Amino acid sequence: MALGNIFDIAGTGMNAQSLRLNTTASNLANAQSASSSVDEVYRSRQPVFAAIQQEAMRASVTEGAYSDNEVDAAAGVQVLGIVESDAPLQRRYEPGHPKADEEGYVFYPNVNPVEEMANMIAASRSFQMNVEVMNSAKQMVQRVLTLGQ
Repeated sequence: MALGNIFDIAGTGMNAQSLRLNTTASNLANAQSASSSVDEVYRSRQPVFAAIQQEAMRASVTEGAYSDNEVDAAAGVQVLGIVESDAPLQRRYEPGHPKADEEGYVFYPNVNPVEEMANMIAASRSFQMNVEVMNSAKQMVQRVLTLGQ
């Protein structure tokens, strides 16, 4: 695998973890947003990723030969999309709340702050690891360039 492709792989990982951090921040920001209707309440969102390096490696193995170009062209992390959680919403009896329905219930998002904080820590550490990979690759390139001196 070429060194330049390590930058690409780490870059896609950083983009994916950045999206994960933004999604988690959005979930935490909306964790206590109330609504009077089930249809209007915020639902927890999670990004969906795919490791596309493994798919490319499988393709090169089935063809009978290892090809750097095939693996390099499709290596990294692909963001497939963002999905809303289907976990049940929180329904609380708060008759004095301005957004209470006719029965006095208010609907809150299905955001679990503990899970979101764990997601935030994991995404932050994954992002940091990808930065370390890029820094290590950069140092290797710099060392290779000094070999000819």
